[in-house]
Amino acid sequence: MSDIPFNDESIPVLTEVVAETAPAPAAPAEPETPVPAPAQEARELDDDAWRALEERLVARVLDRLQDRVELVLEDQVRSSMAPVLDHVVMRLATELRDGLQQTVEHVVARAVAQELAHLRTRT
Repeated sequence: MSDIPFNDESIPVLTEVVAETAPAPAAPAEPETPVPAPAQEARELDDDAWRALEERLVARVLDRLQDRVELVLEDQVRSSMAPVLDHVVMRLATELRDGLQQTVEHVVARAVAQELAHLRTRT
């Protein structure tokens, strides 16, 4: 803090009594002219207009919801199908490997048998 004493006469201190001033009188209210509100105009619509408005709103909400539902559904299906697909891929790979091994063994055995038969007929 500074060593200079603060001495501003315009700021009241706790020992002074401050007189309240009367509030300024409120401005007279201007008469409101009735402005047709959107709600009043909406009330004047007939039943066909209300049905058309309802159909447009329903279509708009359904369009917006459809995009969100598709994304959420896709994420849920993807997350729930991932373990199943991993299992299926592993099993398919095992079956393919086993089938390929049997085929190679069969082809090699047949080729060896043919070669042995060919060598026997030569001698």
